[in-house]
Amino acid sequence: QVQLVESGGGLVQAGGSLRLSCAASGSFLRLATMGWYRQAPGKQRELVARITSGGSTNYADSVNGRFTISKDNAKNTVYLQMNSLKLEDTAVYYCTCNAVLGTGTWYDGWGQGTQVTVSS
Repeated sequence: QVQLVESGGGLVQAGGSLRLSCAASGSFLRLATMGWYRQAPGKQRELVARITSGGSTNYADSVNGRFTISKDNAKNTVYLQMNSLKLEDTAVYYCTCNAVLGTGTWYDGWGQGTQVTVSS
């Protein structure tokens, strides 16, 4: 299976920046799409950004132009650079991946989440 470990969350003032990282490890042949979701209190989990194995990206409208997703294939790590943070970006951020396991089956993984809190 695949283990995803997030880091980089924390408390930041509105207008500030944070960079989240997510490292994947385990027994997989390759990683396909990796991405970030978030869930704010009382709200449903929503897609923030994702990146395919070929490097194509897409973003939620609410973060487009402020957040950038990238990856380091050699490190099996995906990043989320978050700039111009707003109060409404406060949420638990979850890393996700689609991976092909050694058995040839697909696996959808989730990290445990990292808290991002934006203060005024």
